[in-house]
Amino acid sequence: MTRLFNDPAAFADEALEGFTAAHRRWVRPVTGGVVRATATPAGQVAVVIGGGSGHYPAFSGLVGRGLAHGAAVGNVFASPSARQIHSVATAAHVGGGVLLMYGNYAGDVLHFGQAAERLAADGIETRTFAVADDISSAGPEESAKRRGIAGDLPVFKAAAAAAEQGLPLEEVLRVAERAGARTRSFGIAFSGCTLPGADHPLFTVPEARMAVGLGIHGEPGIGEEALPTADEAARLLVETLLKELPEDVADPAGQRAAVILNGLGSVKYEELFVVYRRVAALLGDAGVEIVDPEVGELVTSFDMAGISLTLTWLDDRLEELWRAPADTPAYRKGALDGAEPDLDRAPVTAAAQDTAVPAAPVVPAASDASRRAAGTVLAALDAVARVVDAHADELGRIDAVAGDGDHGIGMRRGSTAAHRAAADAHGLGAGAGTVLTRAADAWADKAGGTSGALWGTILRSLGTALGDREAPDAARVAEGVTEASAAVRRLGGAEVGDKTMVDVLVPFADALAAATGEGLPLADAWDRAATTATAAAAGTADLLPRRGRARPHAEKSLGTPDAGAHSLALITRAVHGALLDHH
Repeated sequence: MTRLFNDPAAFADEALEGFTAAHRRWVRPVTGGVVRATATPAGQVAVVIGGGSGHYPAFSGLVGRGLAHGAAVGNVFASPSARQIHSVATAAHVGGGVLLMYGNYAGDVLHFGQAAERLAADGIETRTFAVADDISSAGPEESAKRRGIAGDLPVFKAAAAAAEQGLPLEEVLRVAERAGARTRSFGIAFSGCTLPGADHPLFTVPEARMAVGLGIHGEPGIGEEALPTADEAARLLVETLLKELPEDVADPAGQRAAVILNGLGSVKYEELFVVYRRVAALLGDAGVEIVDPEVGELVTSFDMAGISLTLTWLDDRLEELWRAPADTPAYRKGALDGAEPDLDRAPVTAAAQDTAVPAAPVVPAASDASRRAAGTVLAALDAVARVVDAHADELGRIDAVAGDGDHGIGMRRGSTAAHRAAADAHGLGAGAGTVLTRAADAWADKAGGTSGALWGTILRSLGTALGDREAPDAARVAEGVTEASAAVRRLGGAEVGDKTMVDVLVPFADALAAATGEGLPLADAWDRAATTATAAAAGTADLLPRRGRARPHAEKSLGTPDAGAHSLALITRAVHGALLDHH
């Protein structure tokens, strides 16, 4: 468990602050993460990596010459927000474009994709690449759905080394694609991890058993087996990975591979070496030439007791990039000429980097009617924050059945930040639309993860529909909810039946539109739609998840509602109470 912390909500920020204070030779802080402290040659492609906290040395520890130019750092097990990623990438960019790289998790895909759009709008050429190396999370025929675990490192390094050689953006991306296609990982765990402030781990493993095929966000394994000896664990890892070779590798014999035996947090280095001695022997027996192996903690999961094995099958070009020197706080290889920190570059603030966040506390002009409506919006957001806070532990327990258990934490962070931003905007005389859009940005920024991106989209869609000029009537609110439903489906790709919040959002939007179409006042129409939402959320207990982190553990989630669907239903009912109070 995590024993040393202050406020659990501030843990990730305080850890990053301490990290940068300890490693000023390599990194400097910027809003949203860190960038290299040393100068980067003008015109070089900037490789910007990122993900949630709790995985050190990924991601901040991999910033430095020969590896990443910057890292966007989200909250514990939550992807950084689009704003954070945009901030870090802007600070790291030196004219050659940006390659955003991250593990293949829904929240990361959403936020990095949105950041890429913002960077492109700024005139910065940007590409994205998601590492998908975990063979336990999807079969070969669905390899694009696999999540990223310790395979992040060799893929990040290949791309970054190519960038150091001065290759243009498209060629750096092709290197990343080549390395990703040739990287496979598989892991096992003996106990789950416990988040700061939590009193129990995200999952448990029975005595004398191990979980097989785990994720790095505290997700349980896809199965359980008897606790092995070190040699038996090595054999399971090696044999599992040798069963799935890249398409252009017919036989492991005669092949070269970069090998990473990764500790996930609580397995000691001596234990890793005991396992690696057998890993090396088994790969040697299979005819595999091991190139520059790494044994240690490279991508962790807080204090999870577990290990993973990664193989990147090398060709001449990938071997050159894997062997290339690197100098970062947590990963060093070979020798580079000394470089002093670039003291001329002052830390860059979000206000200077992100035009989506105003540099001064001003709001657009609004009508009196819209400002009055903004009071109702603020009351609704207050109700949202209160109901989320009251149910945060329950939401976390539901999410932990087949996911990583952080839904309640993320929703609490997001809803609290949204209410605070809305209150600030309302105090400045903002209209309903601006209050909602400020709340949307704050929710997405502070929550991160999939829920942060989706709730940011929901509030922004509502804000756009309401605007700042007219008094929003029931029809306009329903129109905004309908657009929010469509926008969430476009952004996340989920549809009804996938066991996500969409299973509640779509019927809620449809019911609200139908009720307002009949001429019902907003409070009455919302009441009817909230009842529909509650029933729809309960119905997700009978569904198997087809998207997101819960998908590999589909059977475990039967009988339990989707956490995102349940939280949405709770919110719709809480908002109804606020509408009644401000009728």
